[in-house]
Amino acid sequence: MAKRKTEVPYTGTKEQEDRLKSVIEKHKDIEGSLMPVLQEAQEIYGYLPIEVQTMIAEGLSVPLSEVYGVVTFYGQFSLNPKGKYQVSVCLGTACYVKGSGDILDRLKETIGIDAGGITKDGKFSLDATRCVGACGLAPVMIVNDDVYGRIVPNDVPKILAKYA
Repeated sequence: MAKRKTEVPYTGTKEQEDRLKSVIEKHKDIEGSLMPVLQEAQEIYGYLPIEVQTMIAEGLSVPLSEVYGVVTFYGQFSLNPKGKYQVSVCLGTACYVKGSGDILDRLKETIGIDAGGITKDGKFSLDATRCVGACGLAPVMIVNDDVYGRIVPNDVPKILAKYA
């Protein structure tokens, strides 16, 4: 899987780095500690850029390729930062057959980013997801914790306007 280039450069702080070093120190002699360290690192940074993965690899004395392999294998980890407003479109079967692909296209056009991206101002990020379990509301779009169901592409601008 190719690494996607993000629109927003890495901006980790000294405080975040110190917290990560503390997490690594706490786990470095425990076998199988890569997953919990990655989980805590994502809580600290909100995502796992290559700079953070490198610190973890060096701190735990594991190959960077192993860290990257775990990060890209598990859906809970993100290589890209998330926006203030995390927009997701369900592409599960029920949503897809009811037009969620068109909703995703309208979102890309309106926000100006592809799925997996973040706007330059950090306001919106966009993700295409698998089934979110709201099939009766298909097609479904989610902004943070707000669920919008039975929508059509023309609903997208007014929904996004609530977060502008």
